[in-house]
Amino acid sequence: MLMMFYWGLPCLLFLIGIFMFVSNRKHLLSMLLSLEYIVLNLFFLLFIYLNLMNFSSFFSMMFLTFSVCEGALGLSILVSMIRTHGNDYFQSFNILQC
Repeated sequence: MLMMFYWGLPCLLFLIGIFMFVSNRKHLLSMLLSLEYIVLNLFFLLFIYLNLMNFSSFFSMMFLTFSVCEGALGLSILVSMIRTHGNDYFQSFNILQC
């Protein structure tokens, strides 16, 4: 029963995060927040796996470092999009513009 809690809850949270990412396509900020939610759920799954298998937590610290870099990159894209287009709607953003 405890193993079901260890693996079932993070997998359910991950699927909820995927659903949030697919359903929120209007604003870039909401998509970035749902991506960060998915990354935190993946970190939770990785942390549980490493603790159950008695491995070192060094890889989880590397994963957190890369996820922070990914978040900073997403925020910089959001700021540049707001500066050039005035909002974060995907409808006003044309990919064909240089």
